[in-house]
Amino acid sequence: MKNMREFCLSVATLYLLSGSPLFAQSGPPTDLDAYVARDMKAFDVPGIAVAIVKDGKVVMAKGYGVRKLGEAAPVDENTLFGIGSNTKAFTSAALASLVDAGKISWDDKVYERLKGFQMYDPYVSHEMTIRDLLTHRSGMGLGEGDLLFWPHTTYTRDDIIYRLRFMKPASSFRSRFAYDNLMYIAAGQIIPAVTGKPWEDYIREKILLPLEMKTSNLSTNAFKPGDNYASPHSKVDGKLQVVPFMDLDNAAPAGAINSSVAEMSKWVMLQLNHGKIPGREERIFSDAQSREMWTAQTLVPIGNGSESALSALRPKFLAYALGWGVQDYHGRKLVGHSGGVSGFVTRVMLVPEENLGVLVFTNAEQGAAFESILYHILDSYFGVPPTDWTTAFKSAQDEQEKVAKEAVAAGDKGRAANSKPSLALEKYAGVYNDAWYGPITIKQENSGLVFSMDHTPKAVADLQHWQFDTFKAHWRDRTIEDAFVTFTLNPDGSIDHFTMAAVSPLADFSFDYQDLWFKPEQPQPH
Repeated sequence: MKNMREFCLSVATLYLLSGSPLFAQSGPPTDLDAYVARDMKAFDVPGIAVAIVKDGKVVMAKGYGVRKLGEAAPVDENTLFGIGSNTKAFTSAALASLVDAGKISWDDKVYERLKGFQMYDPYVSHEMTIRDLLTHRSGMGLGEGDLLFWPHTTYTRDDIIYRLRFMKPASSFRSRFAYDNLMYIAAGQIIPAVTGKPWEDYIREKILLPLEMKTSNLSTNAFKPGDNYASPHSKVDGKLQVVPFMDLDNAAPAGAINSSVAEMSKWVMLQLNHGKIPGREERIFSDAQSREMWTAQTLVPIGNGSESALSALRPKFLAYALGWGVQDYHGRKLVGHSGGVSGFVTRVMLVPEENLGVLVFTNAEQGAAFESILYHILDSYFGVPPTDWTTAFKSAQDEQEKVAKEAVAAGDKGRAANSKPSLALEKYAGVYNDAWYGPITIKQENSGLVFSMDHTPKAVADLQHWQFDTFKAHWRDRTIEDAFVTFTLNPDGSIDHFTMAAVSPLADFSFDYQDLWFKPEQPQPH
């Protein structure tokens, strides 16, 4: 302890004598334009928008590239992007305003605020608090239940919340971090339960309007021809192309906001100003709630990982707070979140002690692109030697894709391609039910089988025989990840159930096929 105390005193003395911060400070990278252009090429991203907020001012807000492949309309600072899970911090802030108003507390029991709320485990149903809804420690698995809204389904928010009671936990309550979206849908529904106003109205009235975020909206259905918005892009069968907007209205509190870096800069300044609208006396939430929302709640495991150029990004602490992730980088606490919806990924990062905020929005599903730009900017402001993050992230991504391709190829090579299904194809046809998703239908069409998820209009697949009693669901909408469908038979040869699993190791976790267990629908007695 003595040596550590002497070390701290020595550092403090050097700081006082120098009369300057421990780390040199500067402004935005002078090569930022060239860096972003190189990043877009490396990661095949049509358009990117970047904004930097420092000391209560927007230092820069700029767009790069185009809103839509094949069209000339440029991205600018006012171009709207789907911000995905960066919406979660808005839901948290809305609840914070209700805490300030004395209408709720973070530790209120959910069932007392949300009528009919019930989890699989009765104990969890009784003990779950509003705080638990926001901190990814419910005991559910990663992305469990996301197929209730992703791809878009006919289920309402209330339908989705009702079905929580059928989802088996993957771990004990509050024991580990597992990112989920359904708890945020439930958190959003507390707002109308307490105020009588829909989540959309409350967010608009209490946050967007006071911040003068005039063009930001809460649904892709709000877009009109001629509006300044980016189109979503995704690689479909290996080729980047424009994909349809995904309707997230039934999951809005978890990820439906569309905004620009110019208007999100106002949100960032509000956050860095601890809930007080800059230049005005009005507050959206108190300083106390600002601190609460940035306080670590659930520890996130830090993997050892392999030594690479990205090893320098491995934090010493990593946790989830209330709508924000918290970690360290070069001695600073970072408060941030990423967001991903079909065709978009975005990043919001705050460095409170530097009064610094960074926004990077993209119209392609390339998280490495925004991370590369983010850390290039942070390194510049922190005065640390620059790293070629574009090359580092591209190398890591290429390796990840190589490993995934090898895994798929190994599975293909090892399958018994000459095997036959145990049953005639028509025996696999029928209606099947999963406890939480509900029904799917398998029909025989011509010489094959067609698989449809009854509440997901886009989820129609041709079942291609893989081996034995496993088929591959090859979705007609190629933005949906293919899945294996494996049937298990009873001793008498009838079908007991089937399970599903994503074909690619890189499938988005929201395609939570592994959580499904479909049983044949029993014929009703006459």
